[in-house]
Amino acid sequence: MIAAIPFPDLSPEVFSINLFGNEFALRWYALAYIVGIGLGWLTVRRALSKPALWHNDTPPMDKRTLEDLMTWIIVGVILGGRFGYILFYRLDYYLANPAEIMMVWQGGMSFHGGFLGVILAVLIYSRVKGLRLGSVADSMALGTPFGLLLGRIANFVNAELWGRVTDVPWAVVFPGEAAQSCLLPVCARHPSQLYEAAMEGLILGGVLLYLAFRRGALKAPWLITGVFFAGYGISRFIVEFFRQPDAQFQTPGNPLGLAYHIGGYGLTMGQFLSLPMIIIGVGLVIWARKRA
Repeated sequence: MIAAIPFPDLSPEVFSINLFGNEFALRWYALAYIVGIGLGWLTVRRALSKPALWHNDTPPMDKRTLEDLMTWIIVGVILGGRFGYILFYRLDYYLANPAEIMMVWQGGMSFHGGFLGVILAVLIYSRVKGLRLGSVADSMALGTPFGLLLGRIANFVNAELWGRVTDVPWAVVFPGEAAQSCLLPVCARHPSQLYEAAMEGLILGGVLLYLAFRRGALKAPWLITGVFFAGYGISRFIVEFFRQPDAQFQTPGNPLGLAYHIGGYGLTMGQFLSLPMIIIGVGLVIWARKRA
């Protein structure tokens, strides 16, 4: 008998109310986005209030400009996350069912797509407003880990994006037919959502806060951004070894769900998309340190 932790009795909904015959619910995942964005905004706002932290002792924007930029970022996260999921993971399905493309309430968001959406939003807004792009990017990177931490915890509460089958003592028995589809009597899996929450949220977030508020990293534009790129890419690359692969990539001849492979060795889609982030991140760190 495999020792495992039963999944706790958690509901994906914080609460629900019935109004005029319709039920409205606040889900933990939505609350994670809201609180994560709020904490990120407060952190960046605090950094902006300390001119000595920034290059030439000058913050890249004022608090009013930050509020306007947050609106652009929220739109970038939603549109980029949705279209990234469609493009990277289920393009054939949505080409055959275009009416479902904007049905975001059915699920289906990609971090890498949302990240690209944020990059595009920051690029456009900084260009239009004449802001220092490197320092603006650093401020956004500084506030992002809060959303990653809470978002991955919400994934765990929703019993989604679980890990591969394992016999480690902290394995979790997730509910649902899909989570229990293995040859064992009980499928215990890695709680990979919590691995990501720890690596992408707690550890990476702690490193960025330390560098920004204690080591003067914001004085070297692009340094914090580079650390975030590389840190997230490395974290996601590692977690992919424990995370259940996407079903569309998993076949009898490819049980590991590798998106790109030769002779049984290769990369999952998450690892493939993380490699450019690692390379760009390391390059930005080296470049920023040389300039500083």
